[in-house]
Amino acid sequence: MAGPKDLDPSSSPRALLGAELRHARERKGLSQAELGQLVFVSGSFIGQLEAGTRRMQPEVARMLDEVLAAGGFFTRHCGVGATSKYPAFFVDVAELEAEATAIRQYTPLLVPGLLQTPAYAWAVNRAYDPTTPAETIKEWTQGRMDRTRLLDHPTKPLLWMVLDEAALRRAAGGRGVMAEALRHIADLSRRNRAIVQVLPLSAGAHAGMAGALKLMEFEDAPPLAYLEAVRSGRLEDDPATVTQLRFVFDLLVASALSQEKSLALIEALAEDYTHEQNP
Repeated sequence: MAGPKDLDPSSSPRALLGAELRHARERKGLSQAELGQLVFVSGSFIGQLEAGTRRMQPEVARMLDEVLAAGGFFTRHCGVGATSKYPAFFVDVAELEAEATAIRQYTPLLVPGLLQTPAYAWAVNRAYDPTTPAETIKEWTQGRMDRTRLLDHPTKPLLWMVLDEAALRRAAGGRGVMAEALRHIADLSRRNRAIVQVLPLSAGAHAGMAGALKLMEFEDAPPLAYLEAVRSGRLEDDPATVTQLRFVFDLLVASALSQEKSLALIEALAEDYTHEQNP
């Protein structure tokens, strides 16, 4: 469970809701787990709402108003600041990334968003929807680049990426785009801003074959896992499930190349792409 966290209610809508939720719950003499049972969510989820790390959805707000006799407070305020440049299924994840103290991620098919270059992001967004106007693709790409600003801090959050070799060999956007993208990843690794490991094709069957996985840890809230599929995604907050998914990531790390060998492979592939573009 997330421990009590004194939030400044004026700092953000989520901080306001979190502080009010905690006070209302304590006035009723309920634990986070007890309140969660009454509104059909986990106690961890209630803790994350109180800590300001999760967005309150309208249906949850309605039930909280009823259970806590809040007079419609949560319903009135849960939509404040709800507009976002990200798809609905990814809004919470983008906000959580910015607050995480550690992000561990495995991607089987593409370079993860936090490591992408603008040209690579453009190519991926264009592939997602070939008929979308260029201006919209530009907005999507800028949104993805905005997420990468969290890497401007020299040490936080801890970023640990396991990239499938298949993602590095798929020439998204062409060879020049891939050469730039891989050099960017190598630079982050050499600057010790990200731990990067490559899961080689030679590893054969592995624990992450079912899909992409992201794990996020926070200072004042329980860890979360995010599972993504085509145009959809799901946040997992059940402690047992998150623990199992952390074990999956640990197995992937064990199957991956060392940081040194991974860096050597990434730079070698970047050179190959450059040579093939300019023979």
